[in-house]
This record gives sequence, C-alpha cells and structure tokens, in this order.
Amino acid sequence: MSACTVDIVSTAPAALDPLPVLGHDVRVPLATGEEVTYAALDYAASAPALQRVWDDVAAYAPYYGSVHRGAGYLSRLSTELFENSRAEVASFLGCRADDQVLFTRSTTDSLNLLASALPHGCEVFVYETEHHAALLPWGSHGHRVRVLDAPASPALAVELLERALAARDPYGPALVCVTGASNVTGELWPVRELAAAAHAHGARIVLDAAQLAPHHPVDISALDVDWVALSGHKLYAPFGAGVLAGRPDWLREAEPYLAGGGASRHVVRGADGGVAVEWHTTEARHEAGSPNVIGAYAIAAACRALRDAGFDRLVERERQLVRRVREGLAAVPGVRVLSLFGADAPRVGVLSFVVDGWDSSRLAAALSAEYGIGVRDGLFCAHPFVRRLAGEAGEAGDGARGPRNAVRVSFGAGTPDEHVERFLRAVGELVARGDRP
Repeated sequence: MSACTVDIVSTAPAALDPLPVLGHDVRVPLATGEEVTYAALDYAASAPALQRVWDDVAAYAPYYGSVHRGAGYLSRLSTELFENSRAEVASFLGCRADDQVLFTRSTTDSLNLLASALPHGCEVFVYETEHHAALLPWGSHGHRVRVLDAPASPALAVELLERALAARDPYGPALVCVTGASNVTGELWPVRELAAAAHAHGARIVLDAAQLAPHHPVDISALDVDWVALSGHKLYAPFGAGVLAGRPDWLREAEPYLAGGGASRHVVRGADGGVAVEWHTTEARHEAGSPNVIGAYAIAAACRALRDAGFDRLVERERQLVRRVREGLAAVPGVRVLSLFGADAPRVGVLSFVVDGWDSSRLAAALSAEYGIGVRDGLFCAHPFVRRLAGEAGEAGDGARGPRNAVRVSFGAGTPDEHVERFLRAVGELVARGDRP
C-alpha cells in the first residue's frame, strides 16, 4: 500500500436490497401532528448520499490537504487521492486511453466548460426535450444553436438528427448534445445510434449523463460518444463536484475555462509590461484554483460503491420498482404519466405525471404534509418539454396562465420498497378523497 493512501474497507450489501443511504431513518412531522420516516422520492434532483460514500469521505477527512500545493505528507496524500479519483472515474465511464477526466462543479458547469472550448463557428444541435443545462450554454457562448423537435420515437430521433446534419455546412465544426435518460420522463435515448449518426456527418457528440449514470452503466467507448457530463449530487455523492470526460483536443486548444493558479504551467513578466503565460495541456488547464478534492473523491467513492454492489443487479431491482410504479399509477383514475416514446418505453426510475382536476403543486404538498413523501413539482428545468407533454396530457391552462406543471417521482439504488408502496397508496387516497383542508 502506498504511503499516501487511506485504507478503507467497505462491505457491499445484499444483491437486491436497497443500498444504505444517509437519511434513511429521518423522521418528519405530518399535518396531523404525527411523525413518519421520510420517503425521499426526489432522486432526480439530488440523490441521498450513499452511506459508503460518506464513510469513505469521513475516513479521508482528517488527512485533508491542499491538492498540488506542497511537499508535506497531507498535501501529497490529497494529491494522490485526487488523481486516483480521476482514474477511478475514467474506469467507471469506460474512458479511452487518451480521454481526459475534468472535475467541475456539476453537469451544468461541465457543459458550459465544453461550450467555452468549442471551435469558432461550431454549430450545436440539441433537442427541445433537453434539460436547461444542455439547452442553454451553447447560445450564451456565441454558438449557433439548432433546436430539433421532440421526436415521437427513438428511431425518429435518429432520423431528425440525420436530416438536420445533412443540411449543415459539411466543412464546419458541429456538436450534438443529447441526454441519456430524460429528467422528465426517465425514458432512455438511443445514444449509440445518435453517436453513429453524428460521426457519419462529421459532427461530435456530448452525452448528458446526469440522469443516466446513477441508474445505468455508462461506457464512453461502447457508446462511441466524444464527451460525457455528469453530476456527483445525482450519483449519490454530495460536496458539489461534477465531471466532464472525453476527447482532449478541443479542450487542449481552448483558452482555460478559468484563468489562475494551477491552470498555468509557466508565467513571466512580458516585454510589454504585462504577463506571458504558458498554459497546461492536461486536465489542469481547466481546473484553476484549489480543486474540490472532497467532491472528486466522493464521486470516485460512489463509482466504486455502485460497481462493487453489482450495477446489473441494481438496474434489475430498479426495473422492478419502475414496473410497480407504472402499474400502481395506472390503477388510479385520472392519473396520466407523461411520455415521449410511449407508455412502454424503457426508462430509469424517473416518472412525471399529472392528475385530472388537481394542481400538481397542491398534490406534491399534500404528499409531503399528509404522508411524509418528498417528490418534486414544477417544470424540472426543462420548460419547453414539460409544457409540451403536460399540455398534451390535458393540463394546459388558459392563455394568460399558461400550462400547469407536473409531479415527478424519482428513485434509485437506495429506495426501499415501502417508500414506493406508500407513495402509490397516498396518490390513490388523495385522488379518491381529496387533500385535508
């Protein structure tokens, strides 16, 4: 064992049991004055931290030091931990030998970083179904954005992209941005086929894996995508870190995302009285300042935990939970689950729905106040998409108010069966009798 290594021994839980998470025994008050154990069903916003991640971080915390900033033992240990975390994430994502793994603040930060690194004149293709983190950065960095219509099927998604790419300037740079799993419907997108279409037309592709990575293995090499972006807080890892992983060339050629210490290799006074800078060409080029070593290590710890638990088993258990939620909601009169590709489309543990005669915010509030269940209501930072689906589901308001929002229930590796059953019982009871005054 290296002299600069924190030795952590973890035990993987049983195959089809939920993984232990922080907050599993938190008690919350109800409107009746009673208390119940909180049912966290808002994983798509932020998943609870895995207990193993918390334990790994706690074991390292006494040894915390400044990364790349000293010869002392704690600094050397933290630097080794930070770079080993980079390697762990690269392995988890199936990165190619020359791919770079950059630590950022979130998926939003990762995609803004990539937007800042695109060549001049790059044309970006994105579907209207995307989260704002994938929809908005490109135009704000001055790139031409082509927004594609919401496709009614995975095959149509590929067809729309091929048609749009065929009409572009074949000599200019182009990028396709697509989600792996929708944060609204949970539906899986045909990433491999979209990557093949992009490359066939001379474009590159970035995968927004914020909702996919916590629920399903992501392999950059197998999917043949150029970059992957994800967030630690959705991957059971708190502490405010994210990842951008993929091809190094555009990143090496771009100006640093932030100018400052760590990104610079060599700085001297310039002949004109200013400064002359030689920037790094490694990941450090875009990681100026003191890195978030705790956040990076938490992501790496989550990657190890999911791998050791057996990701295929976690996927199968979640598939069973999705089936149960879909069947349970289908049995409640007036409930309409939002879907783009059809009711039977494969999806991760994310479902949004509306209920005839109910304001979605009121329903979410009643689930919390009367049953201790945490879900989300709103437009989920995907305003065009939710408005489209909610309107089609009969939730459109009048012209002045616009469409109402939806309720989203989301779950994952740490969700007990009881939380799902309580949620379905609560929705059924509320729809049958109404909420308490």
